[in-house]
Amino acid sequence: MHNIRKITEDVIYVGASDRRLALFENVYPIERGVSYNSYLVLDDKTVLLDTVDHAVSREFLENVDYALSGRKLDYLIVNHMEPDHCSVIAELVLRYPELTIVGNAKTAQMIKQFYSFDVDKHMHLVKDGDTLSTGRHTFAFVFAPMVHWPEVMVSFDTSNGFLFSADAFGTFGALAGNLYADEVEFDREWLDDARRYYINIVGKYGVQVMNTLKKAAELPIKMILPLHGPIWRENIPYFLDKYTTWASYKSEDKGLLIIYSTIYGDTANAVDVLASMAAEKGIRNIHMYDASKTDVSVLVSECFRYSTIVFASPTYNAEIFPKMEMLLTELKAHAFQNRDVAVIENGTWALSAGKKMSEILSAMKDIRIVSPVLSIKSSLKDEQIPLLEEMSDALVKSING
Repeated sequence: MHNIRKITEDVIYVGASDRRLALFENVYPIERGVSYNSYLVLDDKTVLLDTVDHAVSREFLENVDYALSGRKLDYLIVNHMEPDHCSVIAELVLRYPELTIVGNAKTAQMIKQFYSFDVDKHMHLVKDGDTLSTGRHTFAFVFAPMVHWPEVMVSFDTSNGFLFSADAFGTFGALAGNLYADEVEFDREWLDDARRYYINIVGKYGVQVMNTLKKAAELPIKMILPLHGPIWRENIPYFLDKYTTWASYKSEDKGLLIIYSTIYGDTANAVDVLASMAAEKGIRNIHMYDASKTDVSVLVSECFRYSTIVFASPTYNAEIFPKMEMLLTELKAHAFQNRDVAVIENGTWALSAGKKMSEILSAMKDIRIVSPVLSIKSSLKDEQIPLLEEMSDALVKSING
């Protein structure tokens, strides 16, 4: 049974959602599932923009067949070759043997790596800035390498101002009838997933994203149609501004983020005291996470969100506690930078976590350690309260400027 949505009379949503998938890319938890967006343009020539993941291929193919209403499929524009968007290419070639695949040279190479059909026979190669006219619609192709794969491009329909943006401007979360961002409570229901999607999937490539945003700023965009999540047709500058903040590694919110690991509760007690001190000094935006209970993708996203961060860890086998070490390693891998941080360590017979944490943080760009490492031996003592007060003062100064 088909399930399509008309965006305009000749632009149709033919994608599908997957609520059964537990891990996106087999890494990131997605409790709300994910959508795989694909768009069909019914012009003098018919044009499909990207395909979907194999998991929803049946629904997708039914949607395409119904929307075509007996017409053949002339073009498939491939903006991104990750398998969650290219898994149905070979099936489409079988169903529509005259199909022309539109992509760049790197796209063609990747198709050959995934599939064994005669790619060159079907391939129409484009370069950055090239256009394709299909009748009323003309698609301009803008290359966006490393957002977040090297072959990525976006397609801008000059006839209506629609930007088919590949993985840019996407978000985790399955669609539930409402297709547009203005039809949902985006800030409350979707923003955290949008941030976590960007930071974890694309966040390492901030420079490349900024380059793409500069190109996008020159286009008269009326609608952004991503490959995941809702479509943007209103308040587009709001979401562009979010992307600019994330891509420039600026904090989104002034606030105190405390991430800790604890074994028997003593490190947790220390950060609880620290949080209370900060609250008494007027800080209201305080958020705390146990690194052992919260998925690292959430922690990475929250680190990108807040301006000032405390990392607290016990020493474990003379090393950083594993979950905290995993977080710091992930932050480094995502080019984390430009934050004020403080470090707390704990240990009974070896105090080495603080030194090792500081070394990892110092290797990141523009990470400012605003207070000396606070070392706790087994449990927080009364004589260390002044040191904790000094750390809270430094954190408050960071937040309040």
